[in-house]
Amino acid sequence: MSRHTMAAALCAASLGAGCGSAQRAEPPVTIQLPAPKLRGAVSVEEALQKRRSVRGYQNEALTLSEISQLLWAAQGTTNEAGRRTAPSAGGLYPLELYVVAGNVKDLEPGIYKYASRGHTLTRVASGDKRSDLAAAALGQQQVARGAVCLVIAGVYERTAKRYKERAVRYVHMEAGHAAQNIYLQAAPLGLGTVVLGAFEDARVKSLLGLPEEENPLYIMPVGRPAGP
Repeated sequence: MSRHTMAAALCAASLGAGCGSAQRAEPPVTIQLPAPKLRGAVSVEEALQKRRSVRGYQNEALTLSEISQLLWAAQGTTNEAGRRTAPSAGGLYPLELYVVAGNVKDLEPGIYKYASRGHTLTRVASGDKRSDLAAAALGQQQVARGAVCLVIAGVYERTAKRYKERAVRYVHMEAGHAAQNIYLQAAPLGLGTVVLGAFEDARVKSLLGLPEEENPLYIMPVGRPAGP
């Protein structure tokens, strides 16, 4: 069985009945994010030196500008043609990015989907879902303690149209690129994060209201580090 066939079978098996219907029924609310900064005081080399996986966070709100910068680093556009900050096989961009917000100034708790074109967030569910997401992530409490959690999802079919059975490999590589960009952006902002792959796919998919073709790949809680 090819990697793509195997992934497709696993994805199909992970779909819950009525997956995402409750979240998608809510009227969408779109939020224009602050423009990202294109120059910073920390070099790439310094960000690489500072990058760590952080699992302990203070109970302190993030700003909408910080969320904007993290999202842009992960999947923001860099020119009028729509090229993004992370490399993508064939420029097909199979990733989708979600924010599970609980403690952000000027942003109501809820689940939001990021649009790189326009640099906006669209709310797909209201309420603080961090504890629910932590339960779906096998009880990992750093998910509940982060001010927000970023969830990276992938659409295998988007890449498979050109690359067939190699699509699964390419989508997973791209998710790694985006996650590392988040790490490197978090460091100069004084924020901490960690990549998590241990979660129940079907529960995460249902909680976020993901469309059938979108598959969760990473959960990344983000917050101000607690302690040194």
